[in-house]
Amino acid sequence: MTVWLAIGLTAVGCYLVKLLGLSVPAGVLERPLVRRLAVLLPVALLAALTALQTFGAGPGGLALDARAAGLAAAAVALLVRAPFLLVIAVAVVVTAAVRALGG
Repeated sequence: MTVWLAIGLTAVGCYLVKLLGLSVPAGVLERPLVRRLAVLLPVALLAALTALQTFGAGPGGLALDARAAGLAAAAVALLVRAPFLLVIAVAVVVTAAVRALGG
């Protein structure tokens, strides 16, 4: 399979997924369960991505390094209700400090 064939198949697949979403009747989208799921799905996906990027170490591997320390610091900053930019800054500084100390 060539690269261009893979790109073409991916583009067609993405178009079909979009088309499928547009063809769902409006009555289905207005159900309370669907609305609750639509609100919670982005949060769940972001949490999964964060966990994967923080603790992932290759195929089947698990890592506990400076990224985990940064995430823990961000969680503490969130618990004390710090502003979002400060939460990000705390995570960056802690991660950089742990890496600089050899962690």
